[in-house]
Amino acid sequence: MTSLIKRNASDDIGDGDANLLVNGVVGVPGGIGEPARVGRAGAFDSWLSGLLPERAGIALIAVGGLGRRQCAPYGDLDLVLLHAGVAGVDELAASLWYPIWDAGVRLDHSVRTLAEALSVAQDDVKVALALLDARFVAGDRTLADTLTRTATDHWRRTAVRQLPALREITEVRWRTHGELAFLLEGDLKEAAGGLRDVGILRAIATAGITDALRPAVRAAHRRLLDTRDALHQQVGRRVDRLVAQERAGVAALLGLRQPASDAADAGPRAEAGDGDALLRRVAGDARTVSHALDDAWRAADRLRSGRRRGADGRPLRRPVARDVVEHDGELVLARTAIGARPDPSLSLRIAAAAATTRLPIARATCEWLAAYCPPLPAPWPPAARAALITLLGAGPGLVPAWETCDRYGLIDGWLPEWTRLRSLPQHNPVHRFTLDRHLVQTAHEASRHTREVDRPDLLLVGAFLHDIGKGLPGGGVDGDAGAPADHSIVGAPIAEAVATRIGLPADEAALIGTLVRLHLLLPDVATRRDLADPKTIAGVAERVGDTTTLDLLHALVRADAAATGPAAWSDWKGRLVAELVSRVRTALDTGALPAPPAPDPALVAGPLPVVHLTEDVVAVAAADRRGLLATVAGCLALHRLEVIAADASTVDGRALVECRVQPRYGLAPDPIALSTDLRRAVNGDVSVTQRLRGRALAARAEGAAPRVVWHREAATDAVLLELRAADAAGLLYRVTCALDEAGAQVRAARISTLGGDVVDAFYLVGGWPDDAERARLEAAVLAAV
Repeated sequence: MTSLIKRNASDDIGDGDANLLVNGVVGVPGGIGEPARVGRAGAFDSWLSGLLPERAGIALIAVGGLGRRQCAPYGDLDLVLLHAGVAGVDELAASLWYPIWDAGVRLDHSVRTLAEALSVAQDDVKVALALLDARFVAGDRTLADTLTRTATDHWRRTAVRQLPALREITEVRWRTHGELAFLLEGDLKEAAGGLRDVGILRAIATAGITDALRPAVRAAHRRLLDTRDALHQQVGRRVDRLVAQERAGVAALLGLRQPASDAADAGPRAEAGDGDALLRRVAGDARTVSHALDDAWRAADRLRSGRRRGADGRPLRRPVARDVVEHDGELVLARTAIGARPDPSLSLRIAAAAATTRLPIARATCEWLAAYCPPLPAPWPPAARAALITLLGAGPGLVPAWETCDRYGLIDGWLPEWTRLRSLPQHNPVHRFTLDRHLVQTAHEASRHTREVDRPDLLLVGAFLHDIGKGLPGGGVDGDAGAPADHSIVGAPIAEAVATRIGLPADEAALIGTLVRLHLLLPDVATRRDLADPKTIAGVAERVGDTTTLDLLHALVRADAAATGPAAWSDWKGRLVAELVSRVRTALDTGALPAPPAPDPALVAGPLPVVHLTEDVVAVAAADRRGLLATVAGCLALHRLEVIAADASTVDGRALVECRVQPRYGLAPDPIALSTDLRRAVNGDVSVTQRLRGRALAARAEGAAPRVVWHREAATDAVLLELRAADAAGLLYRVTCALDEAGAQVRAARISTLGGDVVDAFYLVGGWPDDAERARLEAAVLAAV
């Protein structure tokens, strides 16, 4: 059908990379780097030229990666068969496309006349951009040159008019894929700052609107292409999303390895490559691309709208803040601000103005501030501190203004700690952002709650600094079950020192330290402890101390969760935290601990068994007997319901079990079938028990070794057994069965899921003072897991 493109080992492109064979038909060189990409394009050009017969009025045009000679190892081909109205073009196209498909190469193709191609480009801005990459491969070169020349000329004439539509499409893509600079698993092509955006920069530069492809952008583009190529080579197929499990392998292919001083402690991770270094490099390159595109959009907007000029013909200047004016749609310094001794707070004040007005800071102004604005004294002057609070509380304007200042190094001058925090990964599936963006995003989210607290300024500062201890020894960045308290403890004195440096009084700086140290207290207690236990409420009240701190922590918890990602918060978690805050507030206001809630009256009356179902609560009353909680938990697992919290009690000889639940896979079970199985199970129906045992045992999870932690003083009338293990369907059923068989009575259970792990807390009635008995119970639980 077609001949193999033979390449000797000495001809391979890349250092020791073997050829990637596409079904044994086309020998396409592998490798990473620009020479390898050009080599792949050359291999495809040679093969495709052999497929197209010499014929006047027919040309094969490459667009996309092949058109730019930037072929990825497992990329597809974008081809246009251009013709001048010749007969039999459909048969010719089939003879060209089918060998490509037979070779296993993915193909995006079209057959068009010159007029058709230009007409589609006029109506579709994406097609117009694609034709800017058009390159002759085979056939009638004159016809191909006419298309490329005409398409480019047309784009230059109409670009200013077409860019708004392109920007709208681009912003939709950004909303879908997020910002590559801050994502832990970003799409190298589609996310903001990725390869697709470089194509837009190329189009804007082609139109002559601005010099969008400066050397820094071209270097960032090459590194992103290298990363994409290494990802293809690592995975063995086309994939553009840099997922966590592939980072180390991709880093190794790119030569990014840990320093020798760190390798001894890193084990196999060091041999595979430094995934964190890769993520930080990608973040820096994506930032470079995003910043360049922001500048390019602004240049296009100015060109399209025209400059507003005064009577003297000069662009209008409008004061917006002290020493800050708007000039031609951007913020610049007033002439009086540029003196022999600039104000050290000037950079913060123009950043605050940019955030509140949502106007960009002119590039020349940023460069001047970076070069000439003096460092801030310690403590900061009031004007600088007020500007920081205004900046952090600006809402949607905060992130773009902060990014602009970070681009020119202004943030490092305000906060020396920022260098360590920039682009720091957080290895947890719950987190969607790198640490620096998470901190800024938390401040943005906290601005939604400033009217709910007595000290909105301290809420904003505390939100911005709450995770500042991550990345330090003992601080971690994972946020897993074993380390959340560590970064809080490590970060508290750092946050307090920063608060002192920015000029807060000692008592307010101490409160910032308290907020950082306790920022995980409310969600941890709400999801892992019995809120009806007076000792739980008393413990939180003692640590919080007053209602002002309580309100600040409540607002910070919600802001932190919103900035973390959708998996960090849910309606049930919000209700639990709100319930805890309400009970603690009562204790702080009155000094009296609130009484535990009374059981549902419907459960303590009427014939047994009683089963009540709501959207998120399953309540059962049955004759008092051991193992009722395990039976209910198993039945819920059988119907694919996750138990979030469980309470077991005995009232007038009735055993009561109330469980807060959520569907494991998002679909609620049939309430009639669930109610029927619950009634049969609590009445001792063996067939139901056998079904749920088989289902639960089949769902055992693999993972790290589980761990049991005892808390002897955490409850009023019970001992707390905390299980940390990999999540699995039926886990609660297996563990409660083991506890029951070992003679332990469970009064309450709290289930907390953190990514793929759970932290399950069981309140066991009695003191359990004997070490041997606790060891026996612990062994039974671990065996069940």
